[in-house]
Amino acid sequence: MNGKLLFNAIRALRSGGCNLSQARKYATPPKRFYKKTSVLSSDGGYEVVLDHRKLKTPKGSPFTVRSEPLAIAVATEFDAQKEHIERSRMHLSALCFTAIDNPNNLTKLDMVNYLLNFIPTDTVLFQYDDEKALQELQQNEWDPVIDWFNQRFEVNLQKTMNITPPQVSEADKIKIAKHLHSYSLETLHGFVFAVDTLKSIILACAVIEQMLPVEKAVALARLEEEYQLKFWGRVEWAHDLSQQELQARLAASVLYVHLNCSDSFVKEKLIL
Repeated sequence: MNGKLLFNAIRALRSGGCNLSQARKYATPPKRFYKKTSVLSSDGGYEVVLDHRKLKTPKGSPFTVRSEPLAIAVATEFDAQKEHIERSRMHLSALCFTAIDNPNNLTKLDMVNYLLNFIPTDTVLFQYDDEKALQELQQNEWDPVIDWFNQRFEVNLQKTMNITPPQVSEADKIKIAKHLHSYSLETLHGFVFAVDTLKSIILACAVIEQMLPVEKAVALARLEEEYQLKFWGRVEWAHDLSQQELQARLAASVLYVHLNCSDSFVKEKLIL
């Protein structure tokens, strides 16, 4: 495009009401209206209090969880906010809100079926044989996790080397479903959050069961992307931000699952 055409294009944009120098406007996050946070025990549950106001969910329901450590973690997340409340970064609170409000009215069966349907599209089960370096990388990094999953749940998931989804037997689905059903409905929200973050139920189970640390699980989920970045270049602030966001989301989901399960452990300890 020569200088004259560029000048005409800019003039046309301006005449159409577009201001090239106009800054994009975003919604301002709400200001922090409280000075301190605390946790209150009531009716067998735990609530978060902001000054003298009890925390409520987006639907207006009282914020109540059965796990005291989880309530403390949410209160800490609110206490960590500065001048404004950055809700987009409060993943643990968001998980709790979703579990309490259950906006889609999901049952435990709905959530288990959602997780089971993720298996044939699991990231680590789709590998390539047309690029040797990438194939070796996937074999070295992904195959041990698949083997661990098969041994842990006594199943036989097999990877595929093309676009055809891997076959999952009904017997394997039943075994995995039995494990998922052992968790409460609230806890399953954490599983779904982890699977959606990693696009892999295999990696999600591995990190929740402490076979993998959070950083490693995210690295494995982004294995192909990182491999391609070696050839096409890396936009540091964009790709690093994406990686950190995934780590924050996954860490929140893992913490949520473990703190929800800690409720029964605390009760057993008190009984003993």
